[in-house]
Amino acid sequence: MPPPTVPFFLTSTTLATTTKKPQPQAQPPPPPCDAEAQASASTSHASAASASYAARMRLNPHLALPLFDHLLRSGADPDPAAYALALACCARGRDRAAAAQLHAHAAKRGIVASHRRVRGRLVHAYAVCGMLPHARRVFDGGTDNDMFAWNCLLRGYAQEGGDADALRDFFARMPFRDSISWNTVLSWCVANGEYDEAIAVFREMLASQECQPDRVTLVSVVSAIAYLGALALGLWAHAYVIRKGVEVEEKLSSALINMYSKCGFIEGAVYVFENAGEKMSLDTWNAMLAGFTANGCSARALELFTRMESKGLVPNKITFNSVLNACSHGGFVQEGIRHFKRMFKVYGIEPDIAHYGCMVDLFSRAGMFEKAEEIIQIMPMEPDASMLKALLAACRTHKNLELGKKAGHRLIEAAPNDHAGYVLLSNIYALDGNWGGVHKVRKLMLDRGVLKIPGSSSVELNGVIHEFISGDK
Repeated sequence: MPPPTVPFFLTSTTLATTTKKPQPQAQPPPPPCDAEAQASASTSHASAASASYAARMRLNPHLALPLFDHLLRSGADPDPAAYALALACCARGRDRAAAAQLHAHAAKRGIVASHRRVRGRLVHAYAVCGMLPHARRVFDGGTDNDMFAWNCLLRGYAQEGGDADALRDFFARMPFRDSISWNTVLSWCVANGEYDEAIAVFREMLASQECQPDRVTLVSVVSAIAYLGALALGLWAHAYVIRKGVEVEEKLSSALINMYSKCGFIEGAVYVFENAGEKMSLDTWNAMLAGFTANGCSARALELFTRMESKGLVPNKITFNSVLNACSHGGFVQEGIRHFKRMFKVYGIEPDIAHYGCMVDLFSRAGMFEKAEEIIQIMPMEPDASMLKALLAACRTHKNLELGKKAGHRLIEAAPNDHAGYVLLSNIYALDGNWGGVHKVRKLMLDRGVLKIPGSSSVELNGVIHEFISGDK
């Protein structure tokens, strides 16, 4: 039977759970041989219709669900390719209801159990929609799951983030692993602060020789090294990139710049930046700006910003956050005021809490507390803990005790579980000789169960990071 003439974009996107095929008009029964020919022709036509719809779904992936709905209404049975394409559309749109409905529809026809491609797409759809138990049940229902299904469920465990043991156990049980498998675990380690484990997983990947690390792998590894501050490991990772001829595109170059900056080797960051060539993106420039700022190279950061503007690049909020930070740390008050005004007037960027915080820090460090208070009064949001800490620290430095007490009490209200506010405020009272105030603040801290986190330092020896806590023998 030919499909209806109603255009597919006018049909409902709700999947039909049951489809009744139109009854043919009563005709004299054909001879037996003609009946077999008609049945064969009908089956062939239905298969051709399904294949035609599947081809249209490939050309229009975002319209796969409406096309699938129209296919059902045409009276033809979808083939496995049509189910797979419709489920891929569910995954892209995070459409839980449609995924469940497609699952029921395919299960009635036995397609989930018999076609691993459909099963894999269903695992993927459930996993990205956050329906991990459903994905696991579908996965466990098959005995011939392919690499795609294994990786989809692994990503589901990583995406959920809660059960680390389940992720590790599933990864260990995988019969074979490709770069996607390893990259999923590495990304999870970095995202969850398991930086040492990320390095261990990378070493295991190299030892297994299952696959070669790619750019995604190295971005995760270099990011983990940056957080650890392990310069020797970072130099080794960079040498590995060069030795293996891995293309240093914008993400990897930004990661290397960030790693060298956090390890305090700013010239290494400059080397990567200057050799990025045409692959430099705004993120690469922002990474270098942040690196200069974090390492106290404020003048170099402002010079780089001028160079960036001369090349016609349009800065964003992250760019101006680094520029204003550089002005603050370098004591360039007038430069900071000028860039703060240009951010909105020239580039139309509305300042956020981070930009206002930079200006409060800029004025506070310069002892211009009236200007700092003025910024706090005019900004359209309440000051956050970082802003109040900057103000309080500057009050202690410049001996502005009255403002320091006000800022200290506001900081404790804004962040009651942060030990820094109590310590800074007690120091202000101590500078004022108000030992009763010191006792009250310390008692309040004790009553609330807030503990001062001891300082620590790290030493890298033979590629291993050793952390020492203050007072550790």
